[in-house]
Amino acid sequence: MDEQTVVGTHERWAHLRFSVIGLLLASPPPPGQLYVELERLAQMQWRHPVTGKPVWFAVSTIEHWYYAAREAADPVRALRRKVRSDRGSQQAVSRELGEAVRTQHSEHPGWSYQLHFDNLAVVVADKPKIRSLPSYSSLRRWMRSHGLSKRRPTGSLRAGERSALLRRERREVRSYEAVHVGGLWHLDFHHGSLKILTAGGEWVRPVLLGILDDRSRLCCHAQWYLSETAECLVHGLVQGFLKRGLPRALLTDNGSAMIGTETREGLKRLSILQQTTLPYSPEQNGKQEVFWAQVEGRLLAMLEGQRDLTLPLLNEATQAWSEMEYHRRTHSETRQTPLAPASSTAPVSRAPAPSSMSCAWRSPPAPPGRNVQATAPSASKARASRSPHASAICAACRSATRAGT
Repeated sequence: MDEQTVVGTHERWAHLRFSVIGLLLASPPPPGQLYVELERLAQMQWRHPVTGKPVWFAVSTIEHWYYAAREAADPVRALRRKVRSDRGSQQAVSRELGEAVRTQHSEHPGWSYQLHFDNLAVVVADKPKIRSLPSYSSLRRWMRSHGLSKRRPTGSLRAGERSALLRRERREVRSYEAVHVGGLWHLDFHHGSLKILTAGGEWVRPVLLGILDDRSRLCCHAQWYLSETAECLVHGLVQGFLKRGLPRALLTDNGSAMIGTETREGLKRLSILQQTTLPYSPEQNGKQEVFWAQVEGRLLAMLEGQRDLTLPLLNEATQAWSEMEYHRRTHSETRQTPLAPASSTAPVSRAPAPSSMSCAWRSPPAPPGRNVQATAPSASKARASRSPHASAICAACRSATRAGT
């Protein structure tokens, strides 16, 4: 909470206290009637200055306000809560101890809080300037407030990971949320913790394709596959389009299926802006991670005792769970169900035409034929090598279109 917010909150509390005792100051009760008036005010209902909820005050509290403001030249100022001079600081951690903590953390950023605490006990014993070592909880709270969290040693990090770490240290990281439903979708794959039995009698771990709306957290589509390919991505994405409409933008990571030529060209033909997260920055797609936690903690947890779990059965259970439970549970961040914003506000998504789905993921055109005669054998080999994959993408799109209609 910043200084301006604190001052505004204290000011609203001061005006509320003044409104409670204002009539007593304007018309003091006769001798012997003050306690009666205080009891009457204690029975009245007031509105909380911050939350707006109803609140009541005790007789002793109102009496304290009355005597504090009665002789004051500025009653509102007298009723305002005084801000402590040491607000925002921890007296348990002295300046000398803070410097020792920072030095130790810079030398050993991969240590846990407990390991820092145990080693600081030795440092405090050798340095008399540091009076005493605070409790473990106080030290951990101080380190968290100063950004001294556990980090991987930079020597074992890749170049991209080090760059992402420096970016998070130098720039402020904030949460975000789209203004309108359909303005931004999230898409990602998740490797499930349960194994399923395939038609060939093999046990494999399936991959879940999840598509979420950023504003409402609505699950636009969720389907399990046996692999993470562009063909599976297009098959599930088209079903999401047919069920929830075409979004304005799509946020994905930098996986091969997401940044493939087929995926990018198809989204361009549908006028959907594709955006990717920064390398080694999974927090930018954090809403998907929260959804995966619910999938593992609720959906897959209920299927642990299911014997001979198959892909069709898993997809059927996922569809039932998303529609009957996830969409009807109040989200902890939005304070409403995912269905509420989608049905109460006007979305900015567009209605898709089933025919446009097949056209969007058509086979790429042949290269310009300036040297067709000279390069006919090599060009034919190139088209032959990519034709099966492009045909699979188109077939997945047609299958999803039939399933959606």
